[in-house]
Order: sequence, then structure tokens, then C-alpha cells
Amino acid sequence: MVRVQAYMRKVFGTKTLSVRARPKIKDSAEVYVGEDFVGTLTVDNEDGELCYQFQMAILELDLEDV
Repeated sequence: MVRVQAYMRKVFGTKTLSVRARPKIKDSAEVYVGEDFVGTLTVDNEDGELCYQFQMAILELDLEDV
């Protein structure tokens, strides 16, 4: 997850992004910017190819200040 976190920090341009393990679920992690939860990261190891999927929901409420 350290490499994925470094990649996501580079892509999104923020050093405050963190990927945190979930205590009971081993195939996914939570993604935060600062202390704000922004989405989940899921690990997919299909046919021996490792892939990471990031899912983020954007609520209408989140768009009010934009």
C-alpha cells in the first residue's frame, strides 16, 4: 500500500493523502485527504495480475462551495 499511496499522492498532488488498512477487511483500504475520508481502494488479483481500484463518491453537498 505504500507504493499505491505514493502514486496517489503524486497523481492528486497532495502529501496529506493517506491509504489506511481496514481492520477486518484484507482486500481493501480507506483513502483519506488529511482526516477527511474520500474513498476506498480495492485490491484485485485476477489471473495473477495485481490491480488497484479507487472508488470515490461525490455528494451534491460536496459541490456547494464549487
